[in-house]
Amino acid sequence: MRGDVEKAMEIIQRDPQALDHALELLQNTVFSFSMKVCGHREDAEDTMQDVLLKTVPNLPRFDNSKALVVWLYRVAKNRCLMSRRRSKFAPKEHLSLDDLMPDAVEIESLTSGEHHSPELSVLKAEQAEKLRETIHQIPAQYRLILVLHDMEELSTSEIAEVTGLTEANVRVRLHRARLYLRKQLATSAAGVHEPETLKTDSKRRRRSTRHIHSHAGESALSCKQMFAKLSDYLDEALDPSLCDKLEQHMAECKPCEAFLATLKATVEQTRQIPEHATAPAVAAEVRRKLLSQLQQAFAVMKG
Repeated sequence: MRGDVEKAMEIIQRDPQALDHALELLQNTVFSFSMKVCGHREDAEDTMQDVLLKTVPNLPRFDNSKALVVWLYRVAKNRCLMSRRRSKFAPKEHLSLDDLMPDAVEIESLTSGEHHSPELSVLKAEQAEKLRETIHQIPAQYRLILVLHDMEELSTSEIAEVTGLTEANVRVRLHRARLYLRKQLATSAAGVHEPETLKTDSKRRRRSTRHIHSHAGESALSCKQMFAKLSDYLDEALDPSLCDKLEQHMAECKPCEAFLATLKATVEQTRQIPEHATAPAVAAEVRRKLLSQLQQAFAVMKG
């Protein structure tokens, strides 16, 4: 939705008579983002109103869309994370890379070609709703990064500004969020109806890692090393030398090649999810109250 923020910025700079439309664009952006992160309409509406109240007095100070994007998402992020409502299926707050690696059963299915992957076709309504529900199961600190990057189309550097994290930490959280989402969708596609929580049993983790290592033969660490770099590879954020090594590894490792395909499909589906429509009555009333305040703010700045 960052495109709507850029449109709003253009309106503010070129057509002050259309400020109501600019507010509507910002309002829809915040509402849609809040629905993705909070998952509850009441929380999203409260966030929408709170963010606009904080943003309108500051709008005349912004002279570029990037600064407005960072400000808007930062304020919305802070408000969303204050929500007391959480999914009853939410796993522990920390996602371990070892927990997200495929276990022996999945490695076998990947090797045999029987793996379950999200399809790359256009999402149907029921698929989109299931995907939203699964995204809301991701721990908040990881879900936020996934939403900002794959759904709101912010860059890694912008997300770092919004969240206060380093770019490296942003990349780590994005990858683990994607891996968790892929794991849940694969489980669902395989016919498991109960939401699967990540298992932390040390024996299972050791079995999973050991199986990948044994599959890799002499290059025992290669699968695990490549596994940690897959999101960077998909986003073309990987060092060229590492990119070459990863592609060489996948050419010789069918499970890793198949796993990358399932992760890519997950990312593509996430980016396809339709935007939430805002509540017209609530939105229009909020804008009406703020429009005169915004017009006065611009008048003061020009005066």
